[in-house]
Amino acid sequence: MNVSGQPYRTIWPAADGSSVEIIDQTQLPHAFAIARLTSLDDTAHAIRAMLVRGAPLIGATAAWGVWLALCRDATDSGLAHAHATLLATRPTAVNLRWALDRVRAHVGTLAPAARAGAARRLAVEICDEDVALNRGIATTGLPLIQAIAARKKPGERVNILTHCNAGWLATVDVGTATAPIYAAHDAGVPVHVWVDETRPRNQGASLTAWELLNHGVPHTVIADNAGGHLMQHGQVDLVIVGTDRTTANGDVCNKIGTYLKALAAHDTGVPFYVAAPSPSIDWTLRDGRREIPIEERPPREVTHLAGRLPDGTIATVALPPEGSPAANPAFDVTPARLVTGLITERGLCAANADALQKLFPER
Repeated sequence: MNVSGQPYRTIWPAADGSSVEIIDQTQLPHAFAIARLTSLDDTAHAIRAMLVRGAPLIGATAAWGVWLALCRDATDSGLAHAHATLLATRPTAVNLRWALDRVRAHVGTLAPAARAGAARRLAVEICDEDVALNRGIATTGLPLIQAIAARKKPGERVNILTHCNAGWLATVDVGTATAPIYAAHDAGVPVHVWVDETRPRNQGASLTAWELLNHGVPHTVIADNAGGHLMQHGQVDLVIVGTDRTTANGDVCNKIGTYLKALAAHDTGVPFYVAAPSPSIDWTLRDGRREIPIEERPPREVTHLAGRLPDGTIATVALPPEGSPAANPAFDVTPARLVTGLITERGLCAANADALQKLFPER
């Protein structure tokens, strides 16, 4: 994707050959900053503090983190320590475990001297695979938007609501939920995106809006609670969200507030789709509400808000009265019955075990 006319991925190997560079997403949308990761600890901090975020990007970053760790300690204990350290950073997104297990299995049987090089090559491969998966999601999802556009008057826009950021910033490139949107826009389909602000970290207002603005996609930022109202009044044609973990029977775990959007969409007859690349599917789970671990993040993300003042400085302010406690569950689970369909790189399918099994028979 382009930032001021220059193509970027969200993570890439640095020119020095011994580190990795990332877009520091905690600085967006008010500053575009590049951060450098030189060690396992740097990588763990970047994931935990959300310099990088989004399930696919977390997995890719973890793969690079193992490489950085093995450059310093390629012994069995070094590999085990890197795996355990990175796995503990964030509990909900399954891509983290998927990537770490894949790297460990790939390099664990090699001699220590060969491990760092093999891990680096695999990290590059995982990143390239992610881009290809997301392009597949774009191909799968584009016809859904085109079909809605075909039923409208010439030039009438297709209104899409999305929640949180499942764009290219949440992946290595292209994005998941936004991939069909970008494809439709680039194909000349008149689209407009309702961007949920997505409290408490405001990843819609700060990240999705920034992405869409850079790509020239018409959009409007809305309060999280406005989505249902817009659906009631026919101003939303479909909802597309991402996923941090999808169970084998189609339950979807995504950013907190997704469940409420699914309920509103179900009540108003608005199609509710989930862009689900295959690494985000957890084939070991079948009951998302009971089995998916939900990350509890710091209360300060709820009680404080950062923004730019008129003079350009960035300030953080407190919202509730001092002394009021806050809770911060970062994700919720949308049951499969509320999901119209899953948009995967292999095609569109219903959110149930049989449909997923047919699309991924090897699982």
